[in-house]
Parts: sequence; structure tokens; C-alpha cells
Amino acid sequence: MQNRRTVFIRVSSMLAGAVLAVSLGVAQARADQIKLGFIGPLSGGNAQQGLGARNGFLLAIDQANESGYPHQVEAVVLDDASDPAVGVSAAQKLINDPAVVAATGHWNSPVALATMPIFNRAQMPFIVWGAVSPKITDQNMPNVTRVTPTLVNENKPLADAIAKEGKVKKIAIISDTTDYGAANTKWFGDFFKAAGGEIVFSDAAAVGTTDFRAMLTTAKAASPDAVYFGGVVTEAALVRSQMADLGMGSLPMYGISGIYDPKFIEIAGKAAEGTIVGIPADQNNPKLDAFYKAYEAKKYAEPAGSYAKYAYEAAQILLEAIKEKGIEDKEALSKAIREMHHDGILGNISFDENGQIEMNVVIDTYAVKDGKWVKQ
Repeated sequence: MQNRRTVFIRVSSMLAGAVLAVSLGVAQARADQIKLGFIGPLSGGNAQQGLGARNGFLLAIDQANESGYPHQVEAVVLDDASDPAVGVSAAQKLINDPAVVAATGHWNSPVALATMPIFNRAQMPFIVWGAVSPKITDQNMPNVTRVTPTLVNENKPLADAIAKEGKVKKIAIISDTTDYGAANTKWFGDFFKAAGGEIVFSDAAAVGTTDFRAMLTTAKAASPDAVYFGGVVTEAALVRSQMADLGMGSLPMYGISGIYDPKFIEIAGKAAEGTIVGIPADQNNPKLDAFYKAYEAKKYAEPAGSYAKYAYEAAQILLEAIKEKGIEDKEALSKAIREMHHDGILGNISFDENGQIEMNVVIDTYAVKDGKWVKQ
């Protein structure tokens, strides 16, 4: 009987030791696992931009996990539907998860402006991958940086190029009423006037507006040589289509990256012909070429578009900062990001005192020809 008891105690001790070892192993595994958040428009009229960016973000996470990164990284991908309220809900979900160390987000500026205070209160490092309103970095929240140029950087070279060509001297501006639309109206108008052009009409409508005919009729009476649209895809396509309905289809319509999307052509149909956009040009370098090859190899359902590279770079910067500083001190992470000199697919980049990326911006222009965006 005594021997049986001794054996039982020994077996129990061995089992306890095994359970403890497994528990410690699980705890260690959990300690080595982190989450990074992504938010963008994955549904609705702007989904094409968000889906490409999501894929770029996921590619960076996959590459980190495959390369022996110090942590096993899990991606938390959330939809903001281009809606500030939905974006706020997504941001709350991320900061309420203790495993989420940092995040990147948003194509729409109003959504970014709504969520930034939430990330700031939680001191969570947050990199904007797509929204371009100057207000985002003007606020200088210490945890917020941005890897995209601003709409100022996009509008100036476009306005200068139009004026320099000399064919368009008078422009009518139509925008949406968001911060993004208001900023486009201001900066494009200011730059075009400074370059010698004239703004003969300017008006704005709320996002979701479907009938721009009254506005366009008034704009037509001002005899513009072209129309500039300062909003995003769906409304831009409706404006272009209704221009054709009102006999304004022969006028070029200009815009920046906010309307550069296959969805624009899908909605506007044949009326899309003659639309011209200026978007930041890719800076050719071997790392960017490798990114596009890796993206293609993944066989994502969606094209990379204009923003996959920015979301990828945002993830790379977050991963680099975490590797350097660890995960315990989020304030230190944000400081490391703000002070970083990063050699990535966008080239050698750094951030100014407000967290805005510092890089030279050259634009490419694309025009809709035969139902496709074609580089000019």
C-alpha cells in the first residue's frame, strides 16, 4: 500500500511538472504574440482603396512572421466603411484589446480625424496610411504619424501643370463638404490662382449627394474651361456623368488621388473619358520593385492600387519600432517612430516635428482613355 502511494505521489509530481512546463510554454508563446491593427474602407464605394491597402499591410505581417521576427504577429483588420462613426467603433475595439500594440488606418480624412483622439488617449502608436488632410498632422498628436504626402503636395504640382500647359485658364470647382473637400477647394484654388489661372465657380455638396445638376448648371453659366472635383470616387463619378448629361462632357475634369480608382470608371461609364488625375509618382527603387513582385505572388483578389505600398510601409515602420523598443512602453514606441529614419519601399524617409512624412513628391498624371486609367 505504501509503495502504491509513493508511486502515485511520484506520478502526480511528474504530471504537475509537465502541466507547469506546458503552462509556462503557453505563457511564453502568448508573451511572444502581439497584434497590429489595420482600419480602412473594406466595404462601400471606396472599398477598392481599402482592400488594396489591407493586402499591403497583411503582406508586411506575413513577411515578418516568415523571417524570424521576435514576435508572432497577428493582424486585426477592421472596416471603417468610410464612416467616422464606424471608424470610431473600430478604433475602440483595437484599444480595448490589450494584445494590440499599435495600428495603422484610414483612407478618408474625416474618419482619421475622428479616431485620432481615441488612439491618442490610449497612447497607442498610430500611422495614417491614406488620409491626406493637412489637419491630421497639424494637430501634432505625439502618437500620430503619416506615411502619405498631403493633399497640398498633390494639388500644387497638378495646378501648376494645368496652368503651365496653357489650355485651361478658367476652372469651376465642385467638392464635398468634408474637411478633405474643403481643403482641396482651398489648396487647389490657391495654387491655380497663384499660377495665373482663374476660379470662376466654387460650390460643395454633402457626401451621399446624387444629383449635382443644379450646381453644374450654375457652373456651366460661368463658362469654365474645365471642372476640378475635390471629393472622392462615387460623387466624382456622378458629377462626371451629369456633366455629360448637361453638355459639359467635352470639358476635362481634374482631381487628385481621391478619385483615382477603377470604380470611378465603372460608375461614370463612357462619360469618364477625359478625366485627369494627378497622383504621387512611384519612386523607383529595388525595394519597391520587390514589394510589387511579392504582392503579385500572393495573388490577392484586388490590385495594389495607389495605397498598398503606404499601408505596407506603415506596417514595416511599426514592426521596426517594436523590434527596437519592445512592447511595454507605447509612448517610447511613438517617440521612436517620430524620430525614425527608415529606408523602405518609399525610399529614405523621416518625419517632421508634426509627424508628417518628409519626402520629395513628384506627380504622375493619368487620364481615362478607352475605359482605363492611362498614364500620360
